[in-house]
Amino acid sequence: MNTLLQMRGVSKAFGGVHALTDVHLEVEKGEIHALLGENGAGKSTLMNILTGVVPMDEGHIEFDGKVYPHPNIRQMEDAGIAFVHQELSVINDLTVYENIFLNREIRNKWHVLDKKQMIAQTHELFERLGVEMNPLTMVSQLKTSEKQLLEICRALHANAKLLILDEPTTALSNEEISHLFEILKKMKREGTAFIFISHKMPEIMEIADRYTVFRNGEFVSSGLIRDTDSRSLTSDMIGKEYADKDVYQPRILGDVVLRLNRLTGTGFHDVELEVRKGEIVAFTGLAGSGASEVLQTMFGVLPIQSGSIEVQGEKISGSICRFMEHTIAMLPSNRKENSVIPDMTIQENFQIAEHTLSRRKPVIHRKAEAAAFDARRKLLRIKTDNPGDPINSLSGGNQQKVFLARWLNTNADILIFDNPTQGVDVGAKAEIYQMILQFAQAGKTVIINTLEIPEIKKVSDRCVVFYEGAIVKIFDHEEISEQSVMMYSTNAVAEAGK
Repeated sequence: MNTLLQMRGVSKAFGGVHALTDVHLEVEKGEIHALLGENGAGKSTLMNILTGVVPMDEGHIEFDGKVYPHPNIRQMEDAGIAFVHQELSVINDLTVYENIFLNREIRNKWHVLDKKQMIAQTHELFERLGVEMNPLTMVSQLKTSEKQLLEICRALHANAKLLILDEPTTALSNEEISHLFEILKKMKREGTAFIFISHKMPEIMEIADRYTVFRNGEFVSSGLIRDTDSRSLTSDMIGKEYADKDVYQPRILGDVVLRLNRLTGTGFHDVELEVRKGEIVAFTGLAGSGASEVLQTMFGVLPIQSGSIEVQGEKISGSICRFMEHTIAMLPSNRKENSVIPDMTIQENFQIAEHTLSRRKPVIHRKAEAAAFDARRKLLRIKTDNPGDPINSLSGGNQQKVFLARWLNTNADILIFDNPTQGVDVGAKAEIYQMILQFAQAGKTVIINTLEIPEIKKVSDRCVVFYEGAIVKIFDHEEISEQSVMMYSTNAVAEAGK
């Protein structure tokens, strides 16, 4: 064994609440180590201790042969540890190369920034990693997936010995994930170590060498990935026997409440679809297939180019407010960029959509709003004691529940969820599945978009598969399987028929 990192007996409490109790973690040089656990298990606290953000109460940290009794941020950066957070920290108002060299700028003998050298080194870095990105592009013009890759490139450029990757694939397509994994494998061969934090079991089984599982701030298990399986790891994470069963429940559906008539818009064309009251319809397809863009058009985010959208027999178009007034609500993908209002409290984040609908009412009734939040908190089991706390004080799963509550508070009848379980743990996913089924049983119509086919099988009445902006197949619930959906998502059906 060639140990790079050793953390032993680490404990941390916040206000008497134990976030970590006597946990340990070991990472070898040149390995990818999966750190697993539900939201609130203590993973982030341990990583914040390791990177010097949070002091530990007790414990021992040794990195690359040196002991760090009281690590701080600068010490750990200088030691060679980089943390690529799920919530991106790239700066939109700078170029790609300026982000790469931020706080590590190259200057010439006159102490003037050597832009030519920094651009050249950025080119070399991208060429070595197989990344296609223009160093002169403004970061604000990049897709979220490109920003994620830029974060990782920036850490690798700093010659980090250990990279902590927190949900690095959340915003990536399948092709981009494969590319990222090739980069990680290449860097691993060169001796770089990774702590890989993810809730996606297939990715863990594919990319990781070893694993460590935390639950409720305590160490549960550790070992080689080749000696375990997804079911065992999930059981360790949630503390009870896990059964990957279909939670789907058939229902009697009502009349058609939503109709898309040859709908054409940004990234899709000629979409024909009818959805009934109480139905759960899942959209899927590879990134760029047009599924997400259809949903955004159904909420007024993107314009209708031709065709029409009918709700309860009435054609609607125009602004987001117009669609909200017709009882449509949308939970967008990428929680940080499209849902979280970081400067607002939990209560304010919850209330903001209803405020938009009731914008002509001059008075805010605090007691009534507090009561409304409390009712939704109990319904969705949101874990918070004080709705006046900042929204960022909640785990990802609980934030997502707040945003679900936000839209339920508008009394919407048609709920559009774009990647609703993105970045949440196994337990929170299961709760969200149950909620979606409960919404449908209560007569609400639900449309979800997800790349995770097991999710589709768990909840949906039908699965609508998109490829290159068009619907290529619609499966009924009993026809849905990972193989069949992927055959149409990748156009393998057409290829096989040649």
